[in-house]
Order: sequence, then structure tokens, then C-alpha cells
Amino acid sequence: MTPFTIRVLDGADRGRVFDQLMAPITIGREEGNSIQLNDERVSRYHLKIQEDHEKLVLTDLESTNGTKVNGEDIQLKILRFGDMIGVGRSVLLFGSREQIAARIAKLKGETSGARSNPSGGSSQDFEMLKEWLDDPQLSSKLREADVPKVPERMSPGQSAQLCELLEFVQGRIRRLTSTVKVDRKSQQVQLDVEQWQQLLDLQALLAELTRSVGEPEDESF
Repeated sequence: MTPFTIRVLDGADRGRVFDQLMAPITIGREEGNSIQLNDERVSRYHLKIQEDHEKLVLTDLESTNGTKVNGEDIQLKILRFGDMIGVGRSVLLFGSREQIAARIAKLKGETSGARSNPSGGSSQDFEMLKEWLDDPQLSSKLREADVPKVPERMSPGQSAQLCELLEFVQGRIRRLTSTVKVDRKSQQVQLDVEQWQQLLDLQALLAELTRSVGEPEDESF
């Protein structure tokens, strides 16, 4: 697995850089973490980052104040270079300048070598990162999750379970969309109270399923 970098953007440890990290790592307030943060709102062992199927996966370790990635509360999340991780009063940036610059170049349809110096720390890398921070459209694009892929190497039973779940959600959405009222003149879609409640119920169900999947099985790190 390629080593990765985490930089502290905000909080008591602002400016610290943790380079050449290799999964698995933990982040928290306690000594013994791979990254120890001086932040009273960070739990003793707040989160872990581990490798699975060549992806880096962040798991919140049932922390008191939770974990955010790009502003969204998460329990489990695949990390991508440029993601911002919020823990307590601290904000962490995932990826070095070079790793983020390469992703930006890919999003813009450029070759990473065209604007990134493999020796690292070049002014071009800095300008590219600054461009991302200053450009809301590019920043938003960087934050957009890629279309999730179906997990690899699932057993037949797991594949069947996943298909069953997706078909259930698709069926609920299809029934809702087939009954909404569309006002062509105003270009608005209307839901009645029952439809709205069904939509909220589906959202709540998905939140419960996401939590059950992301819940750490034990506290062994």
C-alpha cells in the first residue's frame, strides 16, 4: 500500500504533519495512538484507518463527539486524497500536496505528471493546492464521492443479501416516484404527507442499516 500523509489544518495541533504513514493507524487523545491530538473533545481512541481490498477505510471507534468526513457524520468511510476529517475541534487533511494534486489533475482530465513534481514540495504543487482551496467548484468536485463499487470477493450468500437490500430500496423509491404529482407549469414535484413520511421512513431505515454496518464489533484496535 502507498504511504499516506495526514496534515492538521485546524485545532490545537494546527500545522503538524504526519508523513509516510502506513495502515493500520489510530487517532485519538491517548498516548499509544499513531497520531495523538491535544484536543479535549477527541476521544481516547477516536478513529482508526485500515487497509481493506487496497482501499483505506476510516472507522469511528464509537467516539463521544463523532467523526465527520467533508462535513458529513460517518461511522465508516472509504478515504480519498483531499478528504477533510473532522474530530473534536480539529480538522485533518488526508493526503500530501502531491497526492491531492494528482487527484485534482485526474478530475480535470490532466496527467498528474503534467503539473506535479515527483520530487515533492514544488511551487506548482502548492499553486495547485491553493487553486483547489480557492475554487468552490473544484473543491466541491473533489468532495463528491465516486460512484460506489460493489464490494469484491463476496460470498454467494453475501452477494444475494446485497442484491436483496438494493432491490428493496429500489422498490420503495420506485413506488414513491410513481405516485408523486408533477406540475409541468411550475416545474415542481409535490409529495403528500403520506409520501413524505414514507420517504423519511426510508431515510431512517438506511441510516439504521449504515450504522449497523459501521458499528465496530469490538474495542480491539
